[in-house]
Amino acid sequence: MSDKSTAGNMLDAAKAKVNEAADRAREAGHNAAHAVTGDTKHKAEALEDRAKAEVHNREANAEYSEGKREAKDGDGH
Repeated sequence: MSDKSTAGNMLDAAKAKVNEAADRAREAGHNAAHAVTGDTKHKAEALEDRAKAEVHNREANAEYSEGKREAKDGDGH
């Protein structure tokens, strides 16, 4: 983590959550396409999107935790 303000960390956490939601939506779309077509390419793309979502989830949690720590240390920076 870089030395960001509490607000900066929270903003980055929110951005990561938006990216996670987009990844999960793409995953669902690929799973639906796989169910309809049986094309294994869609299943592979769904697994890739799931992995990306998990990375974004971890990033969001780390940024949020850092923001909370930053808020508690009293200086907000």
